[in-house]
Amino acid sequence: MIYPLSGILLGPVLLAQGRYVRRTTPRLPEAAGQRSGQMGDSGQALRLLLVGDSAAAGVGVARQEEALLGQLVAGLAPLRPLHWRLLARSGDTSAQLLARLASESADAADAVVVSIGVNDVLAATGRGRWCNNISEIIRLLRERFAAKHIYFSALPPMHAFPALPQPLRWWLGLRARQLNTELRQLVEPLADCSYVQVPYTLHPAAIAEDGFHPGAAAYREWARHLINDVGLGCCD
Repeated sequence: MIYPLSGILLGPVLLAQGRYVRRTTPRLPEAAGQRSGQMGDSGQALRLLLVGDSAAAGVGVARQEEALLGQLVAGLAPLRPLHWRLLARSGDTSAQLLARLASESADAADAVVVSIGVNDVLAATGRGRWCNNISEIIRLLRERFAAKHIYFSALPPMHAFPALPQPLRWWLGLRARQLNTELRQLVEPLADCSYVQVPYTLHPAAIAEDGFHPGAAAYREWARHLINDVGLGCCD
């Protein structure tokens, strides 16, 4: 109730601030580098698929080695042979990711990491549509990609993004928390899915220059949490 009511009351201010942010925030490119590969040749390989939005694509750092994909590969490859693939595009909402997964070649994956939702907040995706899209993403990953386990990263703390002025920061942060609640309630009862809440350290060095995307330190923290606390390397 608070979210739609505040949107009505603060509408002109939020609209003006949104235009200002779009005009003044630097548009950073996706990280350069390989989006698929393999390491190791002895033993059963872990097939890793990373899908999603600009954070999955590594916006905020120059190279994939510094991004989430590279940090996951660096952490997992010493543990076992690894095949990896990245399917991500800056700006994608959950609906766009769903369409992307339906059209891409469907190589089997043991572990899938999903980063999606920030653009759904910005696009004002309804909660019902959000839940339907997440359910369909799970279905496609199971059926087309034979996913054994799917790790959904929680939406980041948008209420703390330096690029966003108040009250826009508060309003978008509120929506992000709402979508996180829906995501958690949907995912946690499923045996082959995990909801991953990363306790980011939001010091300036962890944020990219645009004040919106992760920097190298945040990507390292994100990957370390997936590997150590969730046990991403244990999918057999």
